Amino acid sequence: MRTRLLAIAIERETDLVLARQRTRHIAALAGFDTQDQTRITTAVSEIGRNVLEYAKAGRIEYWLDTTEAKLEILVEDKGPGIADLDAILSGSYRSPTGMGIGILGARRLMEDFSIRSRAGEGTHIRMTKPLSRKRGGWSTGDIAKMSAALVVPETMDPLQEIRRQNQEMVIQLEELGRRQEELEQLNQELHETNRGVVALYAELDERAEHLRRADELKLRFLSNMSHEFRTPLNSILALSRLLLGKTDGDLTAEQAKQVQFIRKSAETLTELVNDLLDLAKFEAGKTVVNVGEFTVDSLFGVLRGMLRPLLVSDHVALVFDDAAEVPPLSSDEGKVSQILRNFISNALKYTEKGEVRVSAETDVDADTVTFHVRDTGIGIEPKDIEFIWQEFHQIPHGLQSRVKGTGLGLPLSRKLALLLKGNVAVTSLPGEGSCFSLAIPRLYAAEISDREGPAWHLEAGKAPVLIVDDNAADAFSIERWLAGSRYQALAARSIAEAQRAMIKFQPVAVLLDVMLSGQECWNFLIELRQNEATQGLPIIVLSTTQEERKARSLGADEYFDKPADPRRLLAALDQLTGRRTIRRVLIVDDEEVSRYLQKQLLPRGAFAIEEAATGVAGLERVAEACPDVILLDLNLPDMTGIDFIEALPATPDRRPAIVLVTSADVTQDQRGRLSGVSDILRKSDITSTSLLAAIERALDNESVSP
Repeated sequence: MRTRLLAIAIERETDLVLARQRTRHIAALAGFDTQDQTRITTAVSEIGRNVLEYAKAGRIEYWLDTTEAKLEILVEDKGPGIADLDAILSGSYRSPTGMGIGILGARRLMEDFSIRSRAGEGTHIRMTKPLSRKRGGWSTGDIAKMSAALVVPETMDPLQEIRRQNQEMVIQLEELGRRQEELEQLNQELHETNRGVVALYAELDERAEHLRRADELKLRFLSNMSHEFRTPLNSILALSRLLLGKTDGDLTAEQAKQVQFIRKSAETLTELVNDLLDLAKFEAGKTVVNVGEFTVDSLFGVLRGMLRPLLVSDHVALVFDDAAEVPPLSSDEGKVSQILRNFISNALKYTEKGEVRVSAETDVDADTVTFHVRDTGIGIEPKDIEFIWQEFHQIPHGLQSRVKGTGLGLPLSRKLALLLKGNVAVTSLPGEGSCFSLAIPRLYAAEISDREGPAWHLEAGKAPVLIVDDNAADAFSIERWLAGSRYQALAARSIAEAQRAMIKFQPVAVLLDVMLSGQECWNFLIELRQNEATQGLPIIVLSTTQEERKARSLGADEYFDKPADPRRLLAALDQLTGRRTIRRVLIVDDEEVSRYLQKQLLPRGAFAIEEAATGVAGLERVAEACPDVILLDLNLPDMTGIDFIEALPATPDRRPAIVLVTSADVTQDQRGRLSGVSDILRKSDITSTSLLAAIERALDNESVSP
């Protein structure tokens, strides 16, 4: 139910006093506490003053809505209307009389605020405030009592109303003082928390360094121990060959059997050592691609002779399809052979009957060659496929008791494929067999000579982002993604090129592919993190290695599998760089708390922030640091903000943009002297959004008339 409680005509100053008294009385009868009574009264007073000043007359109505449990206040006039209503509501309009301030203030004080105004039709304002839940429901009798209480006329004493306003102001000041104390306490807690966070970051950095050292020690151990094991194993194999060859006489049948066991164990251990050594080379970035031309037919011929001895059963056939139509390849034949050997040997191990068929096909459009190794073996469960590419992981099966393996062959094959700019894949069904595939470029792209560096040209106003990737197609895609953004891509196809670009352009971020021209770039990532000049540089790893954990432990800030989502990549760049090129901001304010709050409202890392507590110190910082934007207080201890502005360099290209952040009222005369000020913000009203928007407008030279 909606009931009108009272209506007041606004025609003279005394009506405003009456409106304040009546509003406070109604708010008290409606059950609002003292603070809400003051808010409602102040909002009505501000709007009523606007009505009297601009429309000369108007009307205020008070309604009680018990259905929606709210107090509703309607204010209307038949004045000329408000021409700049949108500008006033957005906070960008400033009039000599301060009309916009009253409307904005009333809107903040009330829960719901709507305004409608047209030229010649006057202005209509609706304000509401929810009723207190403690009051409970409203009966017809309650409303009747409230209406009866309002029938008694108020004693209209202006002095008494002024005293009451003063009392309210004192109460509000006490409340502000209490909140100031709470804010200072909160700031102290934040300061202590920040110290704890800094200590935590230091501990994390220390642990990351331990992880890096542990990784280096692991690589060194694998490499050294692999070499140390190979010498005695080769001796065992050589001696067993001599014994089995009966060089020094015949062996008994039992002795020959024992030597065969010794030789078989040595061969298995040698295979494990070789795989470990290959993995250590990969981790250390020392694996080199030896490019040469070869045909698939010749490769299949070598594999046929090498792997035929593995056929221990007449129930399994090893078949190589004719590959005469596949054009010659230019790649590393040894590494292709090693991958296929792993695939074929696994297929023979886990196929009890049927065949293992090896074939090759070419894609003319993509200029790639794909090898397939199909078997009719035990197959792999779909849920287990992701695990077969993990080091030392083997899927439990009955054949495992008869077939031994290390669990390193398939992970090593995938790394070798990536090294050759290709990839591996598998399709399999339990009981029906598997098909392992290797797809590589027919022509391996050799690294561009370091002496022929690219012709980089940095565009004005763009933030350079270094792309370290020797795949021209991938680098070009990233360049296209960044073309419409604030970033400019600088592509480097080698570590040497990347190092030259780092020195020349000092990029704001690095996009790094860790597989680069046959070598892994983990050492380059570690170098960037250990170098004092680049240790804070954002680094995003883009790769197909699926080694996110390792990338992050060595210092990468973000990791994306190729091909990366352009929107996620741009969002990560914005987050890590603070949407920069970094802009320099100078805060000139004598209040330490104000400077601190302004710094906290700006995103961490988005701006290079400097401070000055006096005008003289601020002018010195302007000369030394050349800030892009100055956040300036109007009242400084040694000069006014206007004096500061007039003392700035007159050269347009060296004159920074200015945003006035002040708690003082700016007079019309002062506004006329605020040359170059793009925006004026009140300290009591600033938020992170409004401060950032003002800085953006200043940087974009969208000056707002003062």
